[in-house]
Amino acid sequence: MIPIEALLIIKLSLVAASVLGATLLARRYGHAVSGALAGLPVIVGPIIAILLIDLPPERVRGIALATLACEPAMLLHIVVFAHAARRFTWPVCLLLALAAYVALASGLARIDWSALAAMLAALGALGLALRTLPARGRLADAPVTVPASELWWRLAAALLIAASVMWGADHLPAAVAGALLALPIAGSVLPCFTLPRHGPQATVRLLSGFVRGQSGFIAFFIALVWLLPLLRPAVAFAAAVAAAVAAPWLLRRPALALRTDAT
Repeated sequence: MIPIEALLIIKLSLVAASVLGATLLARRYGHAVSGALAGLPVIVGPIIAILLIDLPPERVRGIALATLACEPAMLLHIVVFAHAARRFTWPVCLLLALAAYVALASGLARIDWSALAAMLAALGALGLALRTLPARGRLADAPVTVPASELWWRLAAALLIAASVMWGADHLPAAVAGALLALPIAGSVLPCFTLPRHGPQATVRLLSGFVRGQSGFIAFFIALVWLLPLLRPAVAFAAAVAAAVAAPWLLRRPALALRTDAT
């Protein structure tokens, strides 16, 4: 039997490896791609896999449903940060975005959500966020320089949220654990480094990519909420991962079609 301490180290190492892999891939592409990768369930995917091993499927489904219900708060956080980035420095942007998240998430957590209602709320919030983001401008994407210090901050933030959620899953109500899981750590850390280093336009592109990546995040949790009662946990999780990968591509297809028609 693996000791609890060793199991915790394995869990956190899995999360750190996921974040590190996403960061190294993002270094080769622009801000929009970096944001899209951060918006995918790169951190929460391994956490959910671990929770499915440790907890009953019903408990994990409750956490997934609460996370899906808090998705509008995460998207509000990103939109507020993007608009604030055009006028303020990153500490002010972060405080405004976190305040918006806490205010909305605390209200959403008090509602007894059905799976259908949470799904519709998340999808509606995604569509609204895409429409209310500031204009991305015409700055071409280019490889993003990620200093070693920023990489360590990303890893530290990912490990912090992972440890908090793992603890919360065992000690806090499902609604609170879901709100922790929806807390936009990557959506907070990345723009705080991008704004002073690359400016407001690059930050908006980063956060626009993050919102598009959230389509995969939402698809992941929709699949979990609907499939966990029907399938074995491993099968439901695999289907959720497939949905997370497919959703951003499907969202991008109409935009590509519009660009082709315009030309």
